[in-house]
Amino acid sequence: MFLALYTGQCYSLASFLPEQSTEFYSFGSLLALLLLLAGLLASFFHLGRPERAWRTAARWHSSWLSREVVLLPLVMALTAAFGLAHWLGYTQPWFILGGWLRVDPTLAIGLVAALASFALFGCTAMVYAGVPFLREWRSPLTVLNFALFGLSSGFLLATGYAAYSGNHLAAVYGGWWLVFTVLALLTRLASLYRNAHLKPKSTIQSAIGVRHLFVAQKAQGATGGSFNTREFFHGRSEATLERVRRAFLILVFAVPILLIGTAYLTHSRTLAIVAFFIQYAGLLAERWYFFAEARHPQNLYYQSVA
Repeated sequence: MFLALYTGQCYSLASFLPEQSTEFYSFGSLLALLLLLAGLLASFFHLGRPERAWRTAARWHSSWLSREVVLLPLVMALTAAFGLAHWLGYTQPWFILGGWLRVDPTLAIGLVAALASFALFGCTAMVYAGVPFLREWRSPLTVLNFALFGLSSGFLLATGYAAYSGNHLAAVYGGWWLVFTVLALLTRLASLYRNAHLKPKSTIQSAIGVRHLFVAQKAQGATGGSFNTREFFHGRSEATLERVRRAFLILVFAVPILLIGTAYLTHSRTLAIVAFFIQYAGLLAERWYFFAEARHPQNLYYQSVA
């Protein structure tokens, strides 16, 4: 969302379009900041000891998760500064170096925030792409998918925000959204194809050292469920995974494209917002499938309870 706002400001200046109202960028930045805050709060729910969350930043020199924890507050602070600068009207260029260089403070803050946002995309995606034993995740496509999905959903929200505000940047945001969405579709399809054709390095036979052609696990050695079966296996059938895969492909790509095309033809101010919520629901399904798609090696030992 923030990257879309900054892109819109740069486009307006480069195209010599009328300057946007300060409220457009400041309220848009507030919306982006609230979404960042929601993401930060959501991250606490997977911590076993939330009161020790501050320790997650301690390993920034070696952990992608720690780098993400460091970058997220930085992006939040820069987004807030960008919106506040617009709200206070700090849009006139500053003359520095004896008047030889003109610097717009909002553009300067926005540039740093944009670089930090892309770094945050990379660090968050590498939390998954950096796991060596989950081959479905261990791919540059994981990083590309994560960034493109973020750009697609952010620009779609910006499209709806601009359309509802009656801002001419809605068409600009919509055009970039289509580009990012098509790229996201191509890279996700490539990821699905790659993962479907991966040959597992380990099998049930190699896991237990028995070369018999037919080996099936009947029990995991316990009469009830365990941490392993709850945390590393989704417990759903292949048919369920197929339905979720089809659902997110329709909700993330097909339906929003249809709605945005209809909004363009009918000049609707609300269809883009509807498209955002539909795509968001599809992205939740896509994230669930992303985790379910990974075949954890430990499931060779813990496939069934009894």
